[in-house]
Amino acid sequence: QVQLVESGGGLVQPGGSLRLSCAASGSNFNFYAMGWYRQAPGKQRELVARINSGGSTNSADSVKGRFTISRDNAKNTVYLQMNSLKPEDTAVYYCNAAWAWRDYWGQGTQVTVSS
Repeated sequence: QVQLVESGGGLVQPGGSLRLSCAASGSNFNFYAMGWYRQAPGKQRELVARINSGGSTNSADSVKGRFTISRDNAKNTVYLQMNSLKPEDTAVYYCNAAWAWRDYWGQGTQVTVSS
């Protein structure tokens, strides 16, 4: 069993930056692919960025060049550095951990981009 706790969300002006963190409890963190997803009001949840156990990453076209996902296996933590934020980035951001049949979600953290 893995528990995920997100932090770092908040209100930021357009063009600003935030760093989200997701701390994972449990063992074998380094085996998990970790992802950040987001869900805006009235929209489906979508993948933002993902990093696999080997450190390879992929991200949505809408955030390429602005968002960076990284992981620290020693701290059982995955990060999402978000720069040049836009109003359309406003959403609840969720952390996900996946390994074989295991699939876990955090409770989400709100990110609001507004002037």
